[in-house]
Amino acid sequence: MAKIETLDHLRDVYGPPLEIALQKQLSAIDKHCLRFIELAPFAVISSADQTGNADVSPRGDGPGFVHVLDDKTLLIPDRPGNRRLDTLTNILANPQVGLLFLVPGMNETLRINGIAELRDDPELLDLFAATGKLPISVIKITVQEVFLHCAKSLMRSRLWDVTAQIDRKTFPTLGKIIKDQLSIEGGEDASQDETDAHFARSIVEHG
Repeated sequence: MAKIETLDHLRDVYGPPLEIALQKQLSAIDKHCLRFIELAPFAVISSADQTGNADVSPRGDGPGFVHVLDDKTLLIPDRPGNRRLDTLTNILANPQVGLLFLVPGMNETLRINGIAELRDDPELLDLFAATGKLPISVIKITVQEVFLHCAKSLMRSRLWDVTAQIDRKTFPTLGKIIKDQLSIEGGEDASQDETDAHFARSIVEHG
């Protein structure tokens, strides 16, 4: 086995990119990408700090929770969470981010790369008033690259196939896992149903 350390070596292994894979990359959001974002209730955002330490974070709400301000600008609401602020602190140090949008039932995904900034302008927060709870801040992204990604990875993973889903009760709850990882003794473990109900109440109360 050999470590791949140069671009030439990498291309020797994989060959040149398919021409259509390069041509499909856009510099702005077109009507098809707009519709994809309008249907998407879930996205992941990747970021890195000033030294390149990377992070990826899930984001979700109702379909279209990411607001398209225009064909070069996206707004992502940042709602109450655990206050680690990994993505937000990374953006302050290094504004380059990547997004991956998923739509339940679709095997294609949408990839967007761009430059992010953090905003708490009332007029931007108010764009999300229809949810009943305003976000704390908004991640504003200036789009640089946009393209749809083919279906192969989701087809291989069978992500939307209900027959591939596990019984959630066969895996420990998050609370149980954290207790084990932190060696916390005592106390009763909440069931998965109780854990889900707790987070559902938090969403209703805080957004």
